[in-house]
Amino acid sequence: MDTIFFYLSKVIWILISPDSLLLILIILSLILFYIGKSKQANILLATVVSILTIISLLPIGEWLLYPLESQFKHNPELPKQIDGIIVLSGAENTVLSHVWEQVELNSASERDLMFLSLANKYPKAKLIFTGGTGNLSQQTYKGADVAKKLFKQLNFKTERIIFERESRNTYENIIYSKKIIKPNKNEKWIVITTSWHMPRSIGIFCKAEWITIPYPVDHQTNKDNLFRIDFDLANNLLILKKGIKEWVGLFAYYATGKTTSIYPQQCS
Repeated sequence: MDTIFFYLSKVIWILISPDSLLLILIILSLILFYIGKSKQANILLATVVSILTIISLLPIGEWLLYPLESQFKHNPELPKQIDGIIVLSGAENTVLSHVWEQVELNSASERDLMFLSLANKYPKAKLIFTGGTGNLSQQTYKGADVAKKLFKQLNFKTERIIFERESRNTYENIIYSKKIIKPNKNEKWIVITTSWHMPRSIGIFCKAEWITIPYPVDHQTNKDNLFRIDFDLANNLLILKKGIKEWVGLFAYYATGKTTSIYPQQCS
């Protein structure tokens, strides 16, 4: 069932992603022109242009992401004693790392940087990096392998870290890690992931009865300038994709029983 969910989620997102939908509308308008329905084609094209203009001018994606990014406290106060730290993969570009034989990271590299920082702060804590790959067509190259290479290059003792490399999505990150770690209910664990991804992650942790301290990083929104007008189609569309994808993920995970609620909060 988890495999079916993985493939369905990838395929459905390809179809409903904002850029995909806009491209589909453009193709439909061209088909309408071709078959002689110019009026309908013009209406459809005008709709696409209007949507692109709105996306260009307004940070709609940030409006979607900000409630998720602000759900948990940034730079949380941490206890003196921590039993373990878990970081969810997502910063590693597995395919490019293989092609160029170098560590290739993306905009979520703060996950790995904060993981190393807290690992140095808590030298006795258990450490786990969790993540294989979510690539639909290429399952050979794993995020955990890229991260291990990165940490070695930064002279960190990777013997301290457990690398879980088979998970393909957030749900599997947490479930597979719990099976490996078997955490005690009294243990204090920190979880590191992107801020807007934290609510869904915590929802899974709560469902799995693994209480953790959320440490969100990699913020995408400017909370002091959410209501503005500028012109940045590429960046606004990228952030909009992230926002829609994460909210769709929250609904899908809740509907399939993987999280405790649509908008998860800290475990009670």
